[in-house]
Amino acid sequence: MKKQLYGTTQSGVPVYEYTLTNANQVKVTIINYGGIITSVWAPDRAGTLQNVALGLPTLLDYETHNPYFGCIAGRYANRIARGRFTLDGKTYQLAINNGVNHLHGGIKGFDKQVWQVTGEVSNPGEEGIVLHYTSPDGEENYPGRLDITMTYRLTAQNELRIDYRAVTDAPTVLNLTNHSLWNLAGEGSGTITGHTLQLNADRYTPVDEGAIPLGELAPVEGTPFDFRAAKRIGDDIRSDHQQVVFGKGFDHNWVINHPGGKHGTLVKAGELCDPASGRCMQIWTSEPGIQFYSGNFLDGANYGPSRRAYRQADGLALETQHYPDSPNQPAFPSTVLRPGEEFLSTTVYTFGVQA
Repeated sequence: MKKQLYGTTQSGVPVYEYTLTNANQVKVTIINYGGIITSVWAPDRAGTLQNVALGLPTLLDYETHNPYFGCIAGRYANRIARGRFTLDGKTYQLAINNGVNHLHGGIKGFDKQVWQVTGEVSNPGEEGIVLHYTSPDGEENYPGRLDITMTYRLTAQNELRIDYRAVTDAPTVLNLTNHSLWNLAGEGSGTITGHTLQLNADRYTPVDEGAIPLGELAPVEGTPFDFRAAKRIGDDIRSDHQQVVFGKGFDHNWVINHPGGKHGTLVKAGELCDPASGRCMQIWTSEPGIQFYSGNFLDGANYGPSRRAYRQADGLALETQHYPDSPNQPAFPSTVLRPGEEFLSTTVYTFGVQA
């Protein structure tokens, strides 16, 4: 594994970049600012390498205007309605940073923290790094001192594995995800509407105009949200379906089909493919949901290492997580973490090619 200085934050803290590689030419670069995946290099069917993860050119860009590319989102990934939830009879008011709602942990979430690198993984067939962050009680007005450890691993099977572990000293809510945006044709190459997507989900969570779930688990059958069989993303991204109109495309949570309806064990959540290059990416997770965001709000304000601007639908996110607004939705799987409990979560992105 290669380690090098990536840059220095505006407050003077050095940030390092770690490069994980395997024998199949797959390469992943990660910085300890925000736990950000800055690039993922994967071969196409002809063996040509391309970076398939959207990113930004410099650390200053990540500090000042990053739309969550590649980062660890938390303490609560996704949205909480009006930034408010009640836990054990006490109501907490969080920052409002997405319309009238709270998004991805607030003004200074985990994506804007410098994480400690506390270890390296060097085993036969895999290498990785271990990151740690302690979120103090009251940070962004969340209760409890939270200790989080996460490990990135790249394996000989082209798996990028992300393991999360967290404990708290007081009851809190927790929802963690990686917010990478993908374009399997290569970052800066244009739209992902020609990609095909398959999602292992019979239901999804419809939302209101502010992207807050209505509380129901609606069937995907007969709607643009039916990705049970692989289909082109562009087929329905401009549908007149009210939910697609609300999201200006897809920006919704799908309910992953877990055996017995209980999450916690690894299942295949879906598969993304680019027919032109042949690159495919499978997503496996222990989480109950996956948020598919089709890059609806990319507006040309950011550009990547390719020096090409990212415009609408030039990348997509597949965020494995709990459902949005779960602290206010008693029927959803709980995101409450209590002292003595351990939060454990795993997601695996596997890169390959189709003939």
